[in-house]
Amino acid sequence: SSTVTALRFGLHRQGSRRRPPVATMDSTEAQKQIEQMTSFILSEATDKANDIAKKGEEEFSIEVHRLITEQKEKIRQGYERKAKQIETQYAIAKSMAINKQRLEKIKARQDVMGNISEDVKGELAKAIQASGNNSKDFITKLIVQGLLMLLEAEVNVRCRKCDKQLVNDCLQAASDQYSEIIKTQTGATKTCKLTINEQDFLPESCLGGVALSCFGGKITIDNSMDLRLQLVMDQAKPAIRGLLFPTK
Repeated sequence: SSTVTALRFGLHRQGSRRRPPVATMDSTEAQKQIEQMTSFILSEATDKANDIAKKGEEEFSIEVHRLITEQKEKIRQGYERKAKQIETQYAIAKSMAINKQRLEKIKARQDVMGNISEDVKGELAKAIQASGNNSKDFITKLIVQGLLMLLEAEVNVRCRKCDKQLVNDCLQAASDQYSEIIKTQTGATKTCKLTINEQDFLPESCLGGVALSCFGGKITIDNSMDLRLQLVMDQAKPAIRGLLFPTK
């Protein structure tokens, strides 16, 4: 019983001990701490907002710089394309102008050469008309020259209708000269029967001369004055060009 009494007494004393006092905070200090926390949060938020704004401005500046650079490059490429197009158009126009000038120059030279040919043709026609008996000798030689090319026994002779009598007077002499040349050069005896083709005369616009044919016109020798003049002009063109258009 004493033991029980002692235990009860101890428990009673233990239960009767005072608890330590809980620290209390007045409203002023609490308000101060709230304000400090609020200020800290606002400061952090402001710094964060400033960082975001700064980063946004940097990204904006970078994007603006990129867009400006791209536009500058596009404009530069556009101007380069236009410059190349202009250069190409200029080169084409220059080439066309040079070609046009060259063609005009060639045409002008051809016109001069043609005028010379016409002038010579006119002078030749006057010379033939003034030659008289010499025309007969000349026509005879033209016929003989053609006969030596054909070497046939029968040959038709074409001439202008106005020259029919003149050519007819030359046939026998031409045949005799032909036979004589063959006899002299080869020792052979060869004759040729000459006939004027009265169905197909040379045009009256030509200068004269003759055209020889055999085997029904399958083989022909054109010994007209017009063709001979053309051959002479073709051969003399380089020399005439050199006199009229000397190179620097």
